[in-house]
Amino acid sequence: MRVYLVIVDESDEALVALHYAARRAAKTEGALHLLAIVPPQEFNAFAGVQATIEEEARARAETLVTAAAGNLLSQGAKMPLISVEVGEDIKVVRKYLEAHPEVSALVLGAAREGGPGPLVSHFTGSGLARMACPVFVVPGNLDDAAIERLADN
Repeated sequence: MRVYLVIVDESDEALVALHYAARRAAKTEGALHLLAIVPPQEFNAFAGVQATIEEEARARAETLVTAAAGNLLSQGAKMPLISVEVGEDIKVVRKYLEAHPEVSALVLGAAREGGPGPLVSHFTGSGLARMACPVFVVPGNLDDAAIERLADN
């Protein structure tokens, strides 16, 4: 079974990647893994404040990834595996892929305009040689119909 990993955040790029991966998983009878990353928080001298900030960031990430999963379920998709991890994005993704060798592809979305984001830059550049799976980058300028045509082939 093919497993597609999508990094979920509030960006348009994540929505494009999620749309493609969900459609591709349905077409190949595969599965989705959704990973939300909570960036490490700046050090705060007051431990209670630091803990509250970290809790709030994690809760936002959990809400976001759960909403994405709920949206997929409402469209008839299988329940994805949901994970929320704290850390630097590239390191978290690498660690996740090491822990989940069943992942068949990392699916990222490209920006509609401008240059690539840090994940696309890393995993299609210097980080590509160390990947254990292919990296799919879905162009951000594609509309829903184009994404569906691409995913169905």
